[in-house]
Amino acid sequence: MHAYPRIKKQDPKIYKMIEREWDRQADGLELIPSENYTSPAVMEAMGSILTNKYSEGYPGRRYYGGNEFIDEIEQEAIDRTKKIFGVPYANVQPYSGSPANLAVYVATCKPGDTVMGLNLPDGGHLTHGWKYSATAQFYKSVPYHVRQDGRVDMEEVRALALEHKPKLIWVGATAYPYQYDYAAFAKIADEVGAFLAADIAHVAGLIVASAHPSPVPHAHIVTTTTHKTLRGPRGGIIMTTDRGIKKDAELASRIDKAIIPGLQGGPHNHQTAAIAIALKEAATPAFRSYGKQIIKNAKALADSLKTNGMTLVSGGTENHLILLDLVPIFGAGGGHFASDALEAAGMTANKNTIPKDPSSAFYPSGVRIGTPAITTRGMKEKDMKKVGEWIARAIHAIQEYRLPEGKDARVAYLAQCKKEIFRNKELLKIRAEIKTFCKKFVLPHTAR
Repeated sequence: MHAYPRIKKQDPKIYKMIEREWDRQADGLELIPSENYTSPAVMEAMGSILTNKYSEGYPGRRYYGGNEFIDEIEQEAIDRTKKIFGVPYANVQPYSGSPANLAVYVATCKPGDTVMGLNLPDGGHLTHGWKYSATAQFYKSVPYHVRQDGRVDMEEVRALALEHKPKLIWVGATAYPYQYDYAAFAKIADEVGAFLAADIAHVAGLIVASAHPSPVPHAHIVTTTTHKTLRGPRGGIIMTTDRGIKKDAELASRIDKAIIPGLQGGPHNHQTAAIAIALKEAATPAFRSYGKQIIKNAKALADSLKTNGMTLVSGGTENHLILLDLVPIFGAGGGHFASDALEAAGMTANKNTIPKDPSSAFYPSGVRIGTPAITTRGMKEKDMKKVGEWIARAIHAIQEYRLPEGKDARVAYLAQCKKEIFRNKELLKIRAEIKTFCKKFVLPHTAR
């Protein structure tokens, strides 16, 4: 690794850890759909002198002096957000997606108000009202669900909205292989007088690339992370649309106040600059081609997986994400075995629930994979055929495992299985093949 010489000299122990992570990323396939690689320019901004400055408040309205240049950077990030997404207002200060979403609650609801979002085991996000999240502890959460085919049950959404009269409805998910019907959600929200918030954290880059519909004409509020398909640093953005301002002229002001002083202190200025750089990159023709390639690769990977005996929720994908249904192979709760097998074989994915999961969120029956990161490395449809073969080989190599019915036996059993899986000869063989394959697709920030 030819990087970080100051860390190597000053703290060799941490340097070694970074070096091993560098090698892990370079030598394996990153298939988690919420992960990606930033450009070298974004990484430079994240390590810049901007990290030294405190800047509570907003451009032209700071609590500390010495922010004239920080103001310029933040305003540039705001202006680029407004232009690229076509919105009249943006707040680029959220530390990440979860604080951004919580700020939406603070801006639009009072504690105890009713909210609706996609149930987490059905593919929803924690912050959309999952029972263990603060968003369900402080607000009355009424989750909606997906049908057996994995698509949101819009009839149920409308029925629940008419019955419970929510103040806020979320559209968006974290494990949903379909495109979102923003117009249908908007119609329901208008019918009951609710705010409609679109969480586009997963698909923001696809929207910018015109590879996925935009919620801006339909939603009142739009939130996103800035990593994932947008390929920036870890951060968050909240946007208000023309519809949102028409519904509530004070909405943007309340969102600003929800961030500070409501939830956060000083913004991370190095992160703000990195977001601005990522947005400039996303406005290029090259990025638009990248966004479209993500979906081409996802469809090609889905085809390869099906050819190799894998069962997919929805039978394929309409975006960047694929959800494997592992019940035909492991029975209920096989996500642990599959994710461990993929990791042992040099592929990083995450266990995930599937619609109507026969197990639980703690022991899910699926695995979630995606193509944003491997597309960043330059892989194309022909490469997806091979990736699909590796995934299927890895899962079939450990298909004899079954989750014990008794909960007390599961922890010890899974620990023993993981030891065996990481010694499996077939998985080690795949790992070696993938390491050789990855040498053709260098990381964006590497100079090896």
